[in-house]
Amino acid sequence: QAQLVESGGGSVQAGGSLRVSCVDSGSPTRSRNMAWFRQTPGREREGVAAISNHGTTYYADSVQGRFTISYDNAKNILHLQMNSLKADDTAMYFCAANHWDLLATQRLDARSYRDWGQGIQVTVSS
Repeated sequence: QAQLVESGGGSVQAGGSLRVSCVDSGSPTRSRNMAWFRQTPGREREGVAAISNHGTTYYADSVQGRFTISYDNAKNILHLQMNSLKADDTAMYFCAANHWDLLATQRLDARSYRDWGQGIQVTVSS
């Protein structure tokens, strides 16, 4: 089972940039798929971006062109670079991982992932 620990995040003004990172450890094999989700109080967890172990990336329409997901194979760290941030991007961001194959339609679905980080807050002020 993967152990996931997020870092980065914080507060920024609208239009600014932030990067959140997630160390992927505790599993003898690299997670097959990883993703970033976000959640605000009273709302369901929303898929933001996902990446397969082949490097294929997937993005929610709301962040396409602004966010970039990447995985550092040497350090086993997942990154999410967030540019042109908006107030609507304010949320708790969670890193997620699994060890099985997914269909493209499943990659931004929270039910597809078993392992989760504790979350990290991103606040964008307008």
